[in-house]
Amino acid sequence: MWKKRLLALIIILFAAGLGYFVYWSQTSGKAPFKLGLDLSGGTYLTYQADVSGIAPADIGTAMDSLRNVIERRVNLFGVSEPRVSTQTTTLAGNGRQYQLVVELPGVTDAQKAISMIGQTPLLQFETENPNPSSAQTIHVSSSDLKDGKLDLSAALAGLGSKYVPTALTGQYLSRATLEFDPTTHTPTIGLQFNAQGAQMFADITGANIGKTIAIYLDGSPISSPTVDQKIVGGQAVITGKFTPDEAKTLVERLNSGALPVPVSLISTSTIGPTLGASATHAGLVAGLIAIIFVATLLIVWYRLPGFIAIIALAMYTIFMLVLFKLIPVTITSSGIAGLIISLGMAVDANILIFERTKEEMLAGKTVADSLHDGFGRAWNSIRDGNISSIISAIILYWFGSTLIQGFALTFGLGVLVSMITAFTISRIMLYVVAGNGNGRIKRFLFSSGLSK
Repeated sequence: MWKKRLLALIIILFAAGLGYFVYWSQTSGKAPFKLGLDLSGGTYLTYQADVSGIAPADIGTAMDSLRNVIERRVNLFGVSEPRVSTQTTTLAGNGRQYQLVVELPGVTDAQKAISMIGQTPLLQFETENPNPSSAQTIHVSSSDLKDGKLDLSAALAGLGSKYVPTALTGQYLSRATLEFDPTTHTPTIGLQFNAQGAQMFADITGANIGKTIAIYLDGSPISSPTVDQKIVGGQAVITGKFTPDEAKTLVERLNSGALPVPVSLISTSTIGPTLGASATHAGLVAGLIAIIFVATLLIVWYRLPGFIAIIALAMYTIFMLVLFKLIPVTITSSGIAGLIISLGMAVDANILIFERTKEEMLAGKTVADSLHDGFGRAWNSIRDGNISSIISAIILYWFGSTLIQGFALTFGLGVLVSMITAFTISRIMLYVVAGNGNGRIKRFLFSSGLSK
């Protein structure tokens, strides 16, 4: 018996230590809980992806690439704990709609978020046109007049361009860096191409020695350097009239990459910090009220085992909060709902055990034997019920939207932890208080309801 008492004491001290860790980490700000957008405030953006030009077999890969690119962009402008996810909606007629959901906690300027995510710099390299048109005079005739307006499109089509585009674009860019000219101290942008881009850049510079190569960004020329020699290694430098801030922003956008599929913004919502704080407070109050009602019911109806169950549930709550910090889990309002429901599942496991124990006691067994048989015979029901709940949580998380996933994650974790605590902590502590006696007082304390 002393071994069980020692183990129970160790469990209580361990849970108390974890509880202090949760309290210290939260109050000191060293490792606070990560709150979702609905609790901390921020911006929620939904984009529609145009996958009409992508083969059906490649849509999944394209959407994953889209999510990765947007995540890099969001991380570049310092948003804390952003969440980027994709979701698929089935439409009437077996059609599908592919969407990208971006959650930016703490960002309440929706226009800033939209501009940073949506802008895609188009980097192009063009070489001198070997056969530009020598015509410098545009001849206009009466045929160029359409509905009383002058249409010069046909006339301008005959003029050649000074530069022609090459296959080398920002698609082959490995990274961009912010640099400064050692002589003028003006900001420049260093480019490093990947292996394929490096070979293309070497071929282009080798074929255009003594000529200029124009570098275009979003259709506007920003630099036209003259090639002195073939450049190998895939490194290039963009010079222009940049301010340091402009150069830094350009580097960030070049590093973020190009979007693999076109996207269009279909909905925007902004949640203020005040509304998020109110939702957090409401969730905590709801959880506290639920715990008080459950604790009262357990003590009134199940007496001493109910009191032990409350201690086990308190430890269960501490373990869940520690998991939220260690995984870490982003807590949302739906996640709080999942936690509260899993708390009810934990109570359900204890109730099954207590009812089975009471039946064994009514059959004339001792308290200790009744507890042993009660746990053994309740296990199958608890196991099957919890496994079905965990399977439901997995399905919800796998197929659900962002809102549903938060609920499914906390609910699934809660059910798993509650099953463990019911058959470890509750069991050990009940065995300790039951001892080997079988007097009337002890039988009364371990009975339930109107039983004596």
